[in-house]
Amino acid sequence: MIKDIKYIAFDADDTLWDCQGHFERVMQELYTLLEPWVDRQTAARELFATERKNMALLGYGTKAFTLSMIETALRVSHHKMSGDRLAWIQRECYTLLELPATPLPEVKETLDELSRQGWHMAVFTKGELLDQENKLRRSGLDGYFEHVEITSDKTEREFLNLCKRVGHKPEQLLMVGNSLKSDIAPALAIGASAVHIPFQVTWELEHSEPFEHPRLRNITHFGELLDILR
Repeated sequence: MIKDIKYIAFDADDTLWDCQGHFERVMQELYTLLEPWVDRQTAARELFATERKNMALLGYGTKAFTLSMIETALRVSHHKMSGDRLAWIQRECYTLLELPATPLPEVKETLDELSRQGWHMAVFTKGELLDQENKLRRSGLDGYFEHVEITSDKTEREFLNLCKRVGHKPEQLLMVGNSLKSDIAPALAIGASAVHIPFQVTWELEHSEPFEHPRLRNITHFGELLDILR
């Protein structure tokens, strides 16, 4: 699978650092506030419906999440939630703009070794430009990557554009990420290889059924990447 690999691209959120875990915390707080009107399961379904509806217009990221949270709170409470509580939701969402971006276990050590071996590496992630740039800076990992690309989505077109910008053919690219839907499937579709490393929490809009592919490897912890690239 890896004999032709010349370039490694990494997803950022929930691959290099925890992101969804912080979002889950804020979502649970919304469900608590909505308990006078609906149960927690219904609140979760309502938030998911709002996010899915808003995706085409707002895209991914904290700002889109904040608007969807407030919209859901207003709709589910029939506009009866107080201004103070809505303001509290806004403040809690804004804390996500400063989440620690602490590297996940084995990430820094693995990137150290890959860099020492001379691998060319990039961050290829989707989301809001400033938010993702700030998380990468706070993580302290930015020095490992010669290219950083933040896009509004990850489709086959974006993967092909990435290959053009880094000057490598699709079959020379290895994509490493936690999302089968966004990181793995489109990379395989253009002829690249992929390594899937699942995270403990998956955003509902990123859910995908597991599948097998001759150019796909599945690992359970980040350090296993070194075994694949020997």
